[in-house]
Amino acid sequence: MTEQKASRALRAPIQYIVEGGHRLGGAIEPSGNKNSALPIIAAALLTDQPVTLENVPRIRDTETLVELARSVGAAAEWRGRNTLHIHAKEIRAADLDPDLCARIRASILLAGPLLARCGEVALPPPGGDVIGRRRLDTHFLAFEQLGATVTATDRLEFRCTKLTGVDVFLDEPSVTATENALIAAVAASGTTYLRNAASEPHVQDLAHFLCKLGATIEGIGTNTMIVQGGASLGGTTYAIQPDHIEVGSLIGLAAVTRSPLRIMRAGVEHLRSIRMGFERLGIVCEVKGDDLIVPSDQTMKIKDDFGGHVPKLEDQPWPAFPADLMSIAIVTATQCDGVILMFEKMFESRMFFVDKLIAMGGRIVLCDPHRAIVAGPSRLRGAPMTSPDIRAGMAMLLAAVCAEGTSTINNADQIERGYERIEERLNALGARITRVPERGR
Repeated sequence: MTEQKASRALRAPIQYIVEGGHRLGGAIEPSGNKNSALPIIAAALLTDQPVTLENVPRIRDTETLVELARSVGAAAEWRGRNTLHIHAKEIRAADLDPDLCARIRASILLAGPLLARCGEVALPPPGGDVIGRRRLDTHFLAFEQLGATVTATDRLEFRCTKLTGVDVFLDEPSVTATENALIAAVAASGTTYLRNAASEPHVQDLAHFLCKLGATIEGIGTNTMIVQGGASLGGTTYAIQPDHIEVGSLIGLAAVTRSPLRIMRAGVEHLRSIRMGFERLGIVCEVKGDDLIVPSDQTMKIKDDFGGHVPKLEDQPWPAFPADLMSIAIVTATQCDGVILMFEKMFESRMFFVDKLIAMGGRIVLCDPHRAIVAGPSRLRGAPMTSPDIRAGMAMLLAAVCAEGTSTINNADQIERGYERIEERLNALGARITRVPERGR
């Protein structure tokens, strides 16, 4: 067993012990967007020139993808806490570690750059959160239209002699499929039209990074991007944008603890739908430059629809309210006055954590895998919990911080896949979270 594999095997499970009921306050800066960092790290393999990435969240998912990048021959070195230097001078379509690939869904993002550089790649099935079925068909469709052949058995094999620009229509606006197609289109010869593309902030971030390498992309932020492929790509230094999902999590944290919070350098241009969603729960934020202020004197009263009808908060592809914040919104709604229907349209297993909130005292009816009715406010009590995925884990942490008594969150490894040193940063605001085992320095 290699030293890296041995260290992974010996990695102890992580537990958070949370003493709830404390008021928070102060200022906090969100980490870089993990969902930007992952495709950008993969895209850095497109060029044989050095790339320096700044504001990279140092979390388990990014560190796993860095290990995978090294395994195909790229040099990757952390220079400072959140600065990553990558130089893929020569890369090879090596057999990728199935254990690493099983840990993150983002391993599929290596398909685009390795196909472009090597003409072939074989990937074990990607892992990631268990939040419902997450199709890979859209990736296959995009690659096949660009000229690759795809074989899916016990592993995914992609091959091509030449990627060629074409008019691509994605059968759904999948974020990772859009990112893979965008990376491949930059390497393809000729013009590619990507239609029905995802337009989330992290897709935009990837596109801006590719432009810094020398690509030409029009329509960034829309559902149709036009890529002039085949340009010679150079190196660059690029800063990852702030994580709008972490900002939304912090808004929820401030609300449920009735605490004033200043979120610095929040990337407010990407927060309109998130702010509108929280306003439906009676939580209004103020914009000061690029900072977001969450005052403590919120009404926390859910706004009825016109005519006094029960309101609904639903997720949809960007620019609507993000699916990754539905878990946070559900916890927040338990502390608000009124009734609301929470409609999770995109993943059929994401709501299955609400039984933990019900055990804590939350007044929630789970109607089916996609809909839950929340009636608040309810007094939450500390309880033992287990985190099933990144976002539900963070939602459990919010519930534990505002609950009376002590909560234990097992499998907190999941939270740390998406939130950098979160217990340290929340403790600096006044939370009381003990990490077991204690974090090494």
